[in-house]
Amino acid sequence: MLNIGTKAPEFALKDQNNEIHHLSDYQGQKVLLYFYPKDNTSGCTLQAKGYSEMIHEYLKRGIKVIGISKDSIKSHKNFETKQELKITLLSDDSLDAINAYDVYKEKTLYGKKYMGVVRTTYLIDENGYIIYANDKVKAKEDAYKMLEQL
Repeated sequence: MLNIGTKAPEFALKDQNNEIHHLSDYQGQKVLLYFYPKDNTSGCTLQAKGYSEMIHEYLKRGIKVIGISKDSIKSHKNFETKQELKITLLSDDSLDAINAYDVYKEKTLYGKKYMGVVRTTYLIDENGYIIYANDKVKAKEDAYKMLEQL
């Protein structure tokens, strides 16, 4: 996980509509960037739906909400449609941003070790610096807890 006060790494990733997004596109605006393991899984769905339900509260505060996973653009589009999401989902199948934000780690499931995305949320200020970082995210509560941080 990157430290508070660190300049947030730039990225160029496509969203569920095949449009390219750069972090620098949001200069002058706060960005809530959350990394999640996989589309259409129980925890990731709860987290994405939470942000979608709260999107107007974030927009009122001038905050762009972006989710990033290594899933494909097509997977993101299906996730958005199936779950009626109202947030931007970026595809990082090359793991460039996932590695730059230090969220690809060794994990253990049923005693088996594997590499995967650790659910992590960053809040980036108008100048591109990380002002909040959390890698102990509870998917169901993340959208609500982040609003409390603001």
